[in-house]
Amino acid sequence: MFRTELGDLSVFLVVSEERSFTRAAVRLGTSQSAVSLAVRRLEEHLGLKLLARTTRSVSPTEAGEQLLATLKPSLGDIRDRLASLTRLRARPAGLVRITTSRHAAETLLWPAVDAVMARYPDIEVEISIDGALTNIVADRFDAGVRLGESLEKDMVAVRIGPDLRMAVVCAPAYLEGREPPRGPRDLEAHRCINLRMATRGNLYAWEFEKDGRALNVRVEGALIVNDAGIAVRAAKAGHGLACVLEDEGVLRDIEAGNLVRVLEDWCPPFAGHHLYYPDRRNLSPAFREVLDELRLRAG
Repeated sequence: MFRTELGDLSVFLVVSEERSFTRAAVRLGTSQSAVSLAVRRLEEHLGLKLLARTTRSVSPTEAGEQLLATLKPSLGDIRDRLASLTRLRARPAGLVRITTSRHAAETLLWPAVDAVMARYPDIEVEISIDGALTNIVADRFDAGVRLGESLEKDMVAVRIGPDLRMAVVCAPAYLEGREPPRGPRDLEAHRCINLRMATRGNLYAWEFEKDGRALNVRVEGALIVNDAGIAVRAAKAGHGLACVLEDEGVLRDIEAGNLVRVLEDWCPPFAGHHLYYPDRRNLSPAFREVLDELRLRAG
């Protein structure tokens, strides 16, 4: 019923502006009888006569004038807003919300967002750093960035980064007087820096694989952190071994001699970061620009 009333109100407004059922029908692209029916239906619903009809003209009654005073600004505002939405198709604008891990935000997401916002000043982006597996639909995010192995199966996923590897590292001073671990089981004789996972709240079991053999190891140590950056700093300070993502920062520390890498042959590459979102259809122009930029940078 509401949809019918809104349509009838629009017809009444056009008839009042044209002062003619015939000209209103031409403007609306419909028949004169359909226009007359819409106005009559509206008058019957309100119980008021809205238009005074003569053989030569049509003019609003007092009730019709009052209704017009309400309709014109309201329908005008709706038209302006619809026009604004139409313009979005040609000029990307609006808010894009993305949840991501800190590592992905710093290495992949931020460079792409920086480039998109420089090109399109009307695009707004919210980057939410969260190690947990956020429900992007419930929390009203446009997309999330996670490792390929952590993706939900009902999501559209686009790879945006290269394969990654884990690195087990420590300070050179830590190994003085200690035998370096040759295999994952040797970690039982070492102090390790535990990482508490935001996804489930438990401690991360260090994951290894070699020659098709996978092995997860629960390690022991005096220090527990929930941020990989702090784990690296603790390792450099000599507090034990840390198992973190291999990235440029860690590799630079290894090259500079600030860190020593062990068990490298037990750390094969695995699927890197993906952008995931719930539907391929009806992507906003703003989100499409971010998505395309990430794809371009991924090669």
